[in-house]
Amino acid sequence: MLASENAILEEDPVCKGGRIFVYDLPPRFNADLLANCSTLNPWLSLCDALSHGGLGKPMTTTPWPSSKPSPWFYTEQFSGEVIFHTRILRHPCVTNDSDSANVFYVPFYAGLDVSRYLWRPSKAEDRDHLGHKLVEWLSTQPAWTRARGRDHFTMIGRITWDFRRPEENAWGSGLLNMAEMKNMTRLAIESNPWEGGEYGVPYPTSFHPQNEHQLQEWQEFVRNKERGLVFSFAGATRKRIPNDFRLELLAQCSDSRGACSAMDCSDSKCETPEPVVQLFLNSTFCLQPRGDGYTRRSIFDSVLAGCIPVFFWNQSSYWQYKWFFPEEDESYSVFIDREDVRKGTKIMEVLSRFSQERVKAMRNTLIDALPKLVYATADHELSGADAFDTAIDGVLRSMLRMNLRLQKSSG
Repeated sequence: MLASENAILEEDPVCKGGRIFVYDLPPRFNADLLANCSTLNPWLSLCDALSHGGLGKPMTTTPWPSSKPSPWFYTEQFSGEVIFHTRILRHPCVTNDSDSANVFYVPFYAGLDVSRYLWRPSKAEDRDHLGHKLVEWLSTQPAWTRARGRDHFTMIGRITWDFRRPEENAWGSGLLNMAEMKNMTRLAIESNPWEGGEYGVPYPTSFHPQNEHQLQEWQEFVRNKERGLVFSFAGATRKRIPNDFRLELLAQCSDSRGACSAMDCSDSKCETPEPVVQLFLNSTFCLQPRGDGYTRRSIFDSVLAGCIPVFFWNQSSYWQYKWFFPEEDESYSVFIDREDVRKGTKIMEVLSRFSQERVKAMRNTLIDALPKLVYATADHELSGADAFDTAIDGVLRSMLRMNLRLQKSSG
């Protein structure tokens, strides 16, 4: 860390040397999408799921202990854009004066926009339309022209691959292929680790504490929970994928003689948090193969339940969430190379080598890290940083380093 950066952080430890200006975008880029929440998905309305600032409809009862009001919500995994927009408007570093700002937040609901087209017949130009209009609008803003967007950032509530269409007739939009978007810092629930300026942030789970009591109550419940399963897996097979790796996991689970339980998510059972969290609360280890991308919400559901994740791809966590998980990967997780599993490595044998003391230490590491992996309510009274605060801190620090490098090069 440069000495000048140390000086700035000491002078302004809360805002890390930066003030944030939040653009009041024309409503077609966010508010209108929310207003049309019933049309964003071809099968069901997302209005309840996107309510309460993106947290979703509150759960009135839960199968596990929780204080009142309940910190549990029916949260949509792709609601991060709404959560970030709601939270950042209350951030202590936000300023209404764009001239005094160092960092600029662009609250474009890109994920909600593209979701209108992903499962319906559509043209590439339709999927790209609103993104092009955003760039046109930003190019007229004085703050954008000042640094061509290098001091701007946004949060994208879907995985990065939904916005990197390689050719016109392929899946998704081409938003992140645009040069202007490459200039910006991008937060996403799954980032492209091979491209600079893009950072992974946690998927929203259904747990959103409002105060220290709710957070600590859950941590202690998870820490002391007795677990009857060595490992478990929640997910659906991918029939369209040749030699689907999940079939190997299901086969090994079936052969475990009761040490493993699998939950079939093909019938929408996993769309509500109760059965998934219950399974993970009863499991010591949770298998986490890749999802549609390399990551999946299940990673964060398992961590929430104190279930040690077992990864088969480095991209599933280690290359994604460096701001959030403990620095030492092996302190909270297990890695088994997928090719070794295909060649005969038995997952049960690998997991059985971990002593009770090691398992307890790994679980405690996860539980201690939990505050930075969940999103609190907008009016929370937590003493430390949650996932949102950690993400904004990371952005401000990265922007500060970038500005110092630019000043050094120009000086």
